[in-house]
Amino acid sequence: MNLGELVSALNDFASLSLAESWDNVGLLVEPSPPHAVNTLFLTNDLTEEVMEEAVQKKADLILSYHPPIFTPLKRVTWKTWKERLVVRALEHRIGIYSPHTAYDAIPHGVNNWLTKGLGACTSVPLHPSTAPSGPAQGTHRVEFCTDNNEHLEMVLSKIKGIQEVSCLTTLPARVEGEERTRVSLNCSQKALLEVVALLSQNSLLYHNTEILLLQKPLLPHTGMGRLCTLTEPVSLSDIIVRIKSHLKLPHIRLAMGMGKTQESLVKKAALCAGSGSSVLKGIEADLYLTGEMSHHDVLDAVANGISVILCEHSNTERGFLSELRDMLASHLLNKINIIVSEKDRDPLQVA
Repeated sequence: MNLGELVSALNDFASLSLAESWDNVGLLVEPSPPHAVNTLFLTNDLTEEVMEEAVQKKADLILSYHPPIFTPLKRVTWKTWKERLVVRALEHRIGIYSPHTAYDAIPHGVNNWLTKGLGACTSVPLHPSTAPSGPAQGTHRVEFCTDNNEHLEMVLSKIKGIQEVSCLTTLPARVEGEERTRVSLNCSQKALLEVVALLSQNSLLYHNTEILLLQKPLLPHTGMGRLCTLTEPVSLSDIIVRIKSHLKLPHIRLAMGMGKTQESLVKKAALCAGSGSSVLKGIEADLYLTGEMSHHDVLDAVANGISVILCEHSNTERGFLSELRDMLASHLLNKINIIVSEKDRDPLQVA
């Protein structure tokens, strides 16, 4: 399979439009074409040790969940480890692709895998994703009626001169028994201010104007974080055992909610793989499960009677790679070899 075909297939598996706006996802390093991909190498973090493993295993494309290039590189030299990753990749003709938060959002992604550590439960996204494109362009629809067609021509002429106005239509309408012309247009937030300013110059037009917010539809089961309702409430101590088993960890960090004990029942758990402070903040639940949270966000949760389990950032993500390997093998019709890094590991350990 050539690189272009594989990247297209990966984008079909998880649309990059679902990634957060601050993220850096997609094909980050591309060897010169033509570039055939026979071996796809999966890792959570692309470190220099993992890169050496990819070279030894003759990988043609590395799928690194975390983007190894995040802030812009001003040069590519041998001085810093991230620059060296790019040098090594290009020297050995290895592409680098990162999906990151696109995999957080999809229904069959990282957060869905993490919910399995809680036991039988139902879950919904904490922050649902919207469709990448709505049924119409623009953020707002403006509609108004008039019976003064001479003045209308002048108004329409000026509206057409406003940037980011689209779908401008005029239709005959009968309002309260009188023949009128109904005007409808879509526009951006910025253009809306100019359209309203123009219409406000004529009090009759202005008072007959309706403004509708065009919202993109929510995507089912898609979005950041998950709110999980357990089929049967279980004690916090049982949840701890389940999570350790699922993530294959000997230890987790626990902050007990105010007034709670390890025997307190957990019915609802809010979770977010990786760093969960911003996603979990303000969510009502018995438990927060994530990799890491800021000290003060933990204190806020505890004060509100919510227990917090922290497992370290990548420990809440890495186990997904085994499931991902199987899903991608099926998605790609077993056309290429897919392997998971054996060197990839969380940088933190209990000493």
